[in-house]
Amino acid sequence: ENVYYLDGIEIPVLNHFQTQGASGGATGILNVSFIQDVQLSSSAFDSRYDNALASTIVVKQRKADAQNLGGNIRLSGSELAATLEGPLFGERTTFMASARRSYLQFLFKLLDLPIRPDYYDFQFKIDHKFNPKTELTLIGLGAIDNFKLEAPKDADATTEYITRANPLIQQWNYTMGASLKRLVDKGYVTIALSRNMFSNNADRYSNNALKTGPKLFSLASDEAENKMRLDVNKFVGGWKYSYGLSGQYVRYNAAVYNLIRQETTDGAGNVLEPELSSSSSSEIDFFKFGAFAQAAKYFFNDRLLLSGGLRSDMNTFTEEGLNGLKTLSPRAAVSFALHKSWNLNASWGSYYKIPPYTMLGFRDENGTLINKDLNYINAVHYTAGFEFIPRNDIRFTLEGFYKMYRNYPISTASGISYANLGTDFSAVGGEDYTASGKGRVYGIEAYVQQKMVNRLFYVISATIYKSEFSGMDGRYSPSTWDYGYIFSTTFGYQFRKGWELGAKYRAAGGQPYTPFDMTASQANYLRTGTGTYNYALLNTERLRGFSQFDLRIDKRVNFKRSSLKFFVDIQNAFLYKTPSLPRYTFERNADNTGFATSDGAPLKSDGSKAIPVVLRQSSATVVPAIGFILDF
Repeated sequence: ENVYYLDGIEIPVLNHFQTQGASGGATGILNVSFIQDVQLSSSAFDSRYDNALASTIVVKQRKADAQNLGGNIRLSGSELAATLEGPLFGERTTFMASARRSYLQFLFKLLDLPIRPDYYDFQFKIDHKFNPKTELTLIGLGAIDNFKLEAPKDADATTEYITRANPLIQQWNYTMGASLKRLVDKGYVTIALSRNMFSNNADRYSNNALKTGPKLFSLASDEAENKMRLDVNKFVGGWKYSYGLSGQYVRYNAAVYNLIRQETTDGAGNVLEPELSSSSSSEIDFFKFGAFAQAAKYFFNDRLLLSGGLRSDMNTFTEEGLNGLKTLSPRAAVSFALHKSWNLNASWGSYYKIPPYTMLGFRDENGTLINKDLNYINAVHYTAGFEFIPRNDIRFTLEGFYKMYRNYPISTASGISYANLGTDFSAVGGEDYTASGKGRVYGIEAYVQQKMVNRLFYVISATIYKSEFSGMDGRYSPSTWDYGYIFSTTFGYQFRKGWELGAKYRAAGGQPYTPFDMTASQANYLRTGTGTYNYALLNTERLRGFSQFDLRIDKRVNFKRSSLKFFVDIQNAFLYKTPSLPRYTFERNADNTGFATSDGAPLKSDGSKAIPVVLRQSSATVVPAIGFILDF
């Protein structure tokens, strides 16, 4: 539901190990040393940004040093990274470039964890100034992800489940773009062209750690977008306004294989039940385009700020995609200065997003694209709050919010909302949906930011909220993301003689989850590798709360033209045990070579006579890292 822009170019994939059609992973791709400014808008975001339901995150990168060549090298227990910047063909052209290689697979091997994440990422930026009025920016961002599994030395039921249930993943993605900015009378014009592509491949075997046994699942999918956006920005008579057009050409394809039933034989090798499987493939392409306008002005001696915008989006694929009136999305915001330190803020807006390509490209057994009747997903935001800025270095905000959703996709097979999918790897969306779902998210958020003053800075945020979505029965249930509360704080202090201390603490309420249908789980486990949920009891259970404390100590040594920083970073320093979602599996036999049965006979393909086990565990994994950063 969020969109990300880097120097005016949309970045659809911002994290490693993406869940296609849903969410990203926990490790970011962006090189933070490139960043100059980040602007998060969780409501009333600018109408130039399309396809966002929850927020826009606009990242502006700094310009490289135009005088000298420099950079840094970073080495830790989890990664090796290098950055280089400086002039390119003279001072009118500058560049920044970086590359990073993960060593997490070796760290996790030392920790005896079964997962082996391995990734690379790359980034560059080139700025060229043709003349005082015209500037060109080129950016590039890419990643390669490999997710493997290995049997740990001390295997137990949990690690056996992990190596069976999690697919082997190979992904890569890139975004490349060019943005041309031209100063004109009382404003500027920007033209942005870009292309992004995401390739997702996943396989699951009966034994993923060794790639042995029958293949249970296979996915090969690619999606690519070619984009253009024209922005005109003007400043006239105290008014700031903009308008423009956007267009995209989209291609998506997927090939999926599922094993429905394994082949079974008797003691003599005679086939009792033949293997049964299904496979499908799909390829679609279409155009998306939109138009927007935005305006803002201060009144009453700059005490009152009014802003508003309007946007419409269309596409050539869905049945009502060319009806621009269906996606008219107005938004408005007001800010009033009660005092030089106090501001009241309020906003309202309607936003639209096209369903994910995994959903639009799904075909039934007859090869028919059955989700073309889906509408754009709609979210309407209401927010109000105040801001208190007693000094230039500290800020307090308190805001209440209410968000309503409609046209939210619901699976016709399970009857549950798409909002309850996408918390695992691989891909979601490849089934029949109906756009009859509704949702609501409401709560209150407090935020405090202290900029660096007297060698101290900190950021504190706390949110109490409720997230509910309806299924086929029209009844609201907690969504997968309904944690109830989220608390986060980051603290930093600079001591003398180059010493620095950083700490981060996060806490959240328990994640809702759905219990297993024990009968269906037993019948399907050998085919799917996971349990089958009882959606009649959707999210009626909840894990206990989560918290984690991370600590980092840095020591900087300065030289004449360079500096060297050593650091120690400890994640989960307080050894807090993180609760895991329950996992369904079968009990292993005594020598751990297969599954046990109630009568000692070979296990049948329908799981009969297996011994079901539901794993409920909490683990306290500490991830230490020691490394250095060389700046030159």
